[in-house]
Amino acid sequence: MKVTRFYQEESRKMLSTLAAGVSGNLSAVGYGLAAIGPGIGVGIVFAAYIQATARQPESAGLTRTYLFLGFAVVEALALLGIAFGFVFK
Repeated sequence: MKVTRFYQEESRKMLSTLAAGVSGNLSAVGYGLAAIGPGIGVGIVFAAYIQATARQPESAGLTRTYLFLGFAVVEALALLGIAFGFVFK
């Protein structure tokens, strides 16, 4: 019984030490997770532009405007993610 209690106390100490080390880097982990969505969004925006241009090459000039608008909106989400990481630190 004493041995089990000793291991429980040691594991609690180790977990609290680990949690203290992770809490400083939690905003970086959060931003890493938040950057996944905009990364996928940028890929979808460019894939849609390439597909539209391949289907209708004459409309490349018109759809290029929408490409940059979509890219800017999606990248704004990534910038918000990094800003919130600093704000809620």
